[in-house]
Amino acid sequence: MYALVDAVAFYASAEKVFDPAIRSKPVVVLTNNDGCICAVCPIARQLNVPKFAPYFKVKHLLAQHKVVVRSSNYELYADLSDKMMNVIGRFCDTQHVYSIDESFLHFNGYSTVINDWFAYGHTMRRTVWRETKLPVGVGFGPTATLAKAANHAAKKLSGFNGVAVIDSLASRRAILQRMACEDVWGIGKRLAKKLKIMNIHSAWQLAQQNPKAMRRAFSVVVERTVRELNGEPCLNWDEVRQDKREIYSTRSFGERLHDAVALKAALINHVTIVATKLRAQHSLTKQLYIFAASSTHDSKFCKKSYLYRFTTPTNDTCVMANAVAAVFAHIYQPGVRFYKCGIGALELTSQRFAQNDLFNARSDNPQLMSCLDAINNRYGKGVLSLASSKLSERWQMKRAFLSPQYTTRWRDIPKIHCN
Repeated sequence: MYALVDAVAFYASAEKVFDPAIRSKPVVVLTNNDGCICAVCPIARQLNVPKFAPYFKVKHLLAQHKVVVRSSNYELYADLSDKMMNVIGRFCDTQHVYSIDESFLHFNGYSTVINDWFAYGHTMRRTVWRETKLPVGVGFGPTATLAKAANHAAKKLSGFNGVAVIDSLASRRAILQRMACEDVWGIGKRLAKKLKIMNIHSAWQLAQQNPKAMRRAFSVVVERTVRELNGEPCLNWDEVRQDKREIYSTRSFGERLHDAVALKAALINHVTIVATKLRAQHSLTKQLYIFAASSTHDSKFCKKSYLYRFTTPTNDTCVMANAVAAVFAHIYQPGVRFYKCGIGALELTSQRFAQNDLFNARSDNPQLMSCLDAINNRYGKGVLSLASSKLSERWQMKRAFLSPQYTTRWRDIPKIHCN
């Protein structure tokens, strides 16, 4: 049996953990630079607060309903996520942390020990709430895809109180018939539109399709999804989370930038992030996409970009930073008030099977990068960095509604006064 444990509106729920005064109030969390709404708690959802809407467009609606607004407190979320995953991991023998608020569990030999999966799920929910004050939904199924479907039912379908179990044909049909294709893990909206043309609207209808025919029509991923919906395990942990085919780092600035030094520093800072992620998944990039743009809300929109191709694939921060410096003149334009910039690593290849060039020697320094990563992993992100990526207060994130970092900053540790 598999399970998927997923926090309910994680960012918004995390904001309530150390602030009991807002636990019964509607709460929303904003994205970087307080741009859009990225998390809506269940109370705010009942007020029809739209997710992903720009904050300035719904500002008056939020004020009208006295909705509590928070900036993204990533330091707090990461620490609470770690605590939540540690609690969840005690309930199984195999755990795979899928994202900051999702964790897959696999129960080997538990079928003879656990007689009631519903009761076990509620025990997990109560324990997580008691130790972290985070609400979670729990879904059980014979495959990872069915566990994900059960989790969807536990959180979003009526008749379930935070726990759903798919352990028979009847329970599988009852849940899948109420799920749209786009709600199935691995399908998505774009593929769901193609399925609707074939008169396949629900997850149950998708499960009735011939797997081999779906592979010919779409891909092996869809074939595996169909098989998993019918209770046939096809995914292992390595396949659940594949390496990324493209890696991007982008962010809008806290305030508009117009000088070249600050923009260049921001771009090289993004290079550092992308290169670190490349090395983490043992990948190299053949092309680097570099861009900077003003805001689409400005009177005159301007976007500059450049596609830099390396002679040999790389994941070296210094090599990639030199590439940005070499083409920076094509990106920067005097007089433009830049609002956003970013770096994208394209055409990725495995470091293990890297193909060298006979006439161009690689300029990477793997030993130096390993030393850089080891120090940053041990002593904290950004302890060592390129001098040209020096952070500037002028382009760092704007977080006007930031809550205290209760668990990661000494001055923000909660204080209890006893009379």
